Amino acid sequence: MSRFFKALLRWLLILGFSGLLLIAAAIGVAYWLVSPRIPSVDVLKDYHMQVPLRVVSTDGQLIATFGETRRVPVSMDQVPDMLKHAVLSAEDADFYQHPGVDWRGVMRAGLHVLASGGNKTQGGSTITQQVARNFFLSPEKLYSRKLIEMFIALRMESTLSKDQILELYLNKMFLGHRSYGVAAAAEYYYGKRLDQLDVAQCAAIASTFQLPSAVNPLTNTQRLVARRNWVLGQMLEHRYINRAQYDQAINAPDNATPHEQPIQVDAPYLAEMARLQALDRLGNDALTEGYVVKTTLVSTRQTAAVAAVRDGLAIYDHRHGWRGPEAHEQLPPNAGDADYVNLLSSYMEVAGLTPGLVIASSATEASVFLPGKLVIKLDLKAMDWARPYVNESRTGAAPTKVDTVLKPGDVIRVVRDDKGVWQLTQIPKAQVALVSLDPESGAIQSLIGGFNFQRSKFNRAVMAARQPGSSFKPFIYSAAFERGYTPASIINDTPIALPDPSQPNGLWTPSNDDGKFSGPIRLREALIESKNLVSVRLLDAIGVRYTRDYATRFGFPPDALPNNLSMALGTASVSPLSMARGFAVFANGGYLVTPYFISEIDDRSGKPVYVANPARACADCSERLLQNSPPAPPPANMLTNGVSASSSNAPAPAASVAMAGETALPADVHNGGKAPPVLAPHVIDIRNDYLVTSLMKDVIQSPMGTGYAAKALNRNDLAGKTGSTNDHRDAWFVGFNGDQSTAVWVGFDDFSSLGKGEFGAKAALPIWIDYEGEVLKGAPEKSLPMPPGITSMAISRENGLPTAQVDPDAMQEIFKVEDIDRLHNQATQQQQSQDQQQTNDIF
Repeated sequence: MSRFFKALLRWLLILGFSGLLLIAAAIGVAYWLVSPRIPSVDVLKDYHMQVPLRVVSTDGQLIATFGETRRVPVSMDQVPDMLKHAVLSAEDADFYQHPGVDWRGVMRAGLHVLASGGNKTQGGSTITQQVARNFFLSPEKLYSRKLIEMFIALRMESTLSKDQILELYLNKMFLGHRSYGVAAAAEYYYGKRLDQLDVAQCAAIASTFQLPSAVNPLTNTQRLVARRNWVLGQMLEHRYINRAQYDQAINAPDNATPHEQPIQVDAPYLAEMARLQALDRLGNDALTEGYVVKTTLVSTRQTAAVAAVRDGLAIYDHRHGWRGPEAHEQLPPNAGDADYVNLLSSYMEVAGLTPGLVIASSATEASVFLPGKLVIKLDLKAMDWARPYVNESRTGAAPTKVDTVLKPGDVIRVVRDDKGVWQLTQIPKAQVALVSLDPESGAIQSLIGGFNFQRSKFNRAVMAARQPGSSFKPFIYSAAFERGYTPASIINDTPIALPDPSQPNGLWTPSNDDGKFSGPIRLREALIESKNLVSVRLLDAIGVRYTRDYATRFGFPPDALPNNLSMALGTASVSPLSMARGFAVFANGGYLVTPYFISEIDDRSGKPVYVANPARACADCSERLLQNSPPAPPPANMLTNGVSASSSNAPAPAASVAMAGETALPADVHNGGKAPPVLAPHVIDIRNDYLVTSLMKDVIQSPMGTGYAAKALNRNDLAGKTGSTNDHRDAWFVGFNGDQSTAVWVGFDDFSSLGKGEFGAKAALPIWIDYEGEVLKGAPEKSLPMPPGITSMAISRENGLPTAQVDPDAMQEIFKVEDIDRLHNQATQQQQSQDQQQTNDIF
């Protein structure tokens, strides 16, 4: 009997050993078959996670993030032990003991497949295998894929440390709602850094690894809490937490809510420009390699711009009356909060304007339900502006009862005033653009491309092709001063008729905005009062062709400028950015800078991969002083980005937002150390600049000036010009001092009228004043000093010629020194002519 058992044992050993040999041989054959498909794991030693592109302001404030994923890569020393233990408890408690493959888990999974008739629901994958699958393989459930996964895991374990593998896992895995990695999940679900998570939150995040789309803190709270509590039990079993911690965590509610990365600066139009320019320079890696685009945007100035355009456009909009509710919803009988929430769910906040549902109204007040289940009361004072809209030039009578304006079921907009009191408002139909740049370098410091980016992505600040109206006149005056005209030159402000075959009567008869005529008038007065007929006669005198060529010195391409006398009335096609750029020439002493908005691009480690070296005015630089070249037209390539006169201002498809107007990416000097300054072209004489700026200062300082309202800022360094076009389709104000050049435009995208009386001084100037009031608060005054070659002289107010200081009609005016003798000669000749006339009268 003993001999039989010995023989049986011997055969069992032989069979067992043979089985092991067969298994080893099978594994060897399998490895030989799949080894060509096993990738090298060395790439994981220096693997870069996909990290979104970040766009920030000059002071590092976040403007936007771009990318398909939310991810914040962290190292293992940044992961708290509590979170690490929660993940191990949930996914692989023996992670630090097994060689990459848990053979017991594999056997359990195999037995489950056999018992279930081939059902592959239980994978038995370790953390190492999950990393292998997520980096190298597809998620499809195939035996061949599983085998390759195991071989990769074994190879990873021989190449990487356990902590390196776990770090890859904690950063790579998808955890729901576009969040990849534990840091992004903690930030999105709980608004916390990893070191701020409590035990229950650590367990909840660990619970998300298994089924991230179906079981996460937002999608299915009940399933999440059940899974979380199981993880907490595993943590207790493995002694990662004690009983008191377990009891506290298991009874904690899950308080997850979406936490988008907080946008600190509201500048979506510039953010989109930055995204597209980053793609142009870096390719598709721009959105995945963790680059940080540092813009020239000044956060405080952008905040001031947002407030100014919203307030200014609301004032304009209210001036033209109440257009009625945004929508009307049928309230169910006995409606409650749940019904109201459902009815309001499709209405989002727009530019700070909160949607509300009127749930009751009477003659004296209306009850309005707001998101968050807040109910507010609006009385008649909260809607005293809401005269019924008739057309852009007419409104009805002021409301006397609340229920004539608001009725139950109306969907409206409300906003808090400066005192925190809720007021009725509405989303404006008109649009607005504001752009402000540094005249020294062209750096864009603030930019608004429209009232709301989500409603219209068309960037009016850089893509609009609008007529500038009278705001273009300073360029014509500058051209005239180069042709010998002076601020004291006399032009006749009287009616004029010029041949024009396109008109019904064959004549073009331009007029002043007020329909009045002043007769002979000095150019200073004419610009202050924005006399159209003076500009037409002046342009006719110096020549359209010459003026058109001269205007290119301010950055306007020739094809944006009309080749006729209508140019005197501002019929060019320009964008707000091109106007701010043109006025920057006056602000910086006569140099044409190119607008730009990216100062630096850093990689994920903070190392610069691009540093801008823009062309600067640099009037006092030694390089500029050594150059000593006379003003000349700019190179042709500085004019190629302008807006064509044939361009349309209608909102275009989203792809067209890629246009960046007159902006350019300056030369890159990130590899060259400190680079010498690039000099912007010198385009106009500083004396010409000083004369034109003097006239534009009086536009603000003179009580007769169209920009006189800006005198309320109590500064002597501001200069600018209003602009209006036919039928009030466009309203402008462009102004500057030595530190900034800012253009504001208001109008409709379909070129309809803003309404009777909506001149630039009424619709655009108040926005400019509000912006400048914040930006220049406490800043020292800065403007061009009087340059050599400029002098002042007493002239007659009547004829603009030199006169004695004691003349009661005398006033001081400034001139180029070479004009003085010529003007004295003209005065002498005129006096001789008058004396001769008197002699003839005697005889």
